[in-house]
Amino acid sequence: MAQRHSFQVGTGLFILLGFAALAYLATQTTSLANYRQGPSYDIVARFTNIGQLKLRAPVKVAGVRVGSVAGIALEPDKLDARVTLSIDDRYDKIPDDSSASIFTSGLLGDQYVALQPGGSPTNFKGGDEVVLTQSSMQLEELIGKYLVGGDAAKPKSPDAAASGDKKE
Repeated sequence: MAQRHSFQVGTGLFILLGFAALAYLATQTTSLANYRQGPSYDIVARFTNIGQLKLRAPVKVAGVRVGSVAGIALEPDKLDARVTLSIDDRYDKIPDDSSASIFTSGLLGDQYVALQPGGSPTNFKGGDEVVLTQSSMQLEELIGKYLVGGDAAKPKSPDAAASGDKKE
């Protein structure tokens, strides 16, 4: 009977360890890790296509997380995506002529907003807008351009085909 009891305890500990591992992986893949809610200021960026960008996605400068995506909304008049970026107060020296781009972590990873610093002497303040933005690159569009837009797929003009094929 003692052997059966130790087997049950071992099985229970193994299952608890499995749940702990799942919880750890869930927090690492959903950007809950490094999620910090402290004093911050908001800036706005408008994109024509945000791809799979989600709330709480990281905002990075030079690969360092400086904030997160606080809101995503559709502008009804321009039909652009209005993305609110919440930047930590300790990063208050980001020039106001910086540009914002949407990138993907790895080949199939999550998307994030990258800020490329400009050279302006004035910095972003709460409520400012990023003027220079670059939308998300869609993998499907890139594959389509590569397959359809290659040189082999381009039709030759009738004049070039007629003059290039004949040798006199």
